Amino acid sequence: MTIRYLIFDLGGTLMHARDDWQPIHKQADDALVQALGTHGIELNAEVFRARLHDYYQQRDKDFHETTYHLVLRELLQELHHAEVDESVLRSALDALFNVTQSNWQLESDAIEMLEQLKSTKYRLGIFSNAGDDKDVQQLIETFKIGSYFDFVLTSAACFYRKPHPRAFEIALAHWNADPQEAAMIGDSLSADITGAKNLNMTSIWISRRAQFDDDEMRRIQPDFSLRKLTELLPTLDRISISRI
Repeated sequence: MTIRYLIFDLGGTLMHARDDWQPIHKQADDALVQALGTHGIELNAEVFRARLHDYYQQRDKDFHETTYHLVLRELLQELHHAEVDESVLRSALDALFNVTQSNWQLESDAIEMLEQLKSTKYRLGIFSNAGDDKDVQQLIETFKIGSYFDFVLTSAACFYRKPHPRAFEIALAHWNADPQEAAMIGDSLSADITGAKNLNMTSIWISRRAQFDDDEMRRIQPDFSLRKLTELLPTLDRISISRI
């Protein structure tokens, strides 16, 4: 089958971090705690970050996304803040993500690549493993790239994280597409590439921001490995020719 549909990862693929995350996360946690404090809710930033760490570990095991919102609500309930209004939780999370969003930068070749693809037969979507859907949608709006994509889907919105097959099935369902008609483009061998290969999708690895270990490199072999996004269209052209 000819590839007609392209699913992109977001962080590490279309955008990258400007600076090291550790001080950014501390600043973000402090912003969340301060926002809660304006409503008379006390929370230790280190306790919150420790709970997030537990959440990250669990979702990496079962590939289910329970979201930042639920983590924060459950933690506050344990601390005897059971009746916190939804608007208060959201404002606290918005304060946190306002800090983290400032650390993301669109890849310098992303727009060029998207413009190239826009003038072709390909349909584009995004699936991002992310603990908050609003955060991702705001980043897409900030970068002004939403018009290139038929959908921007997150694990926070659909419960499943890559490489869970349901994550890919939900994305493909937006087009009613067969997996063999689609390619996954991402930087994570364990999430993007493994998930795509398990569903018989073409896997295209963007390696320049990738973090991996030797074991992953031995076990997980992408169909194609690229350094830059601008290498994508020539690669897709070669795939099309090879399938004729």
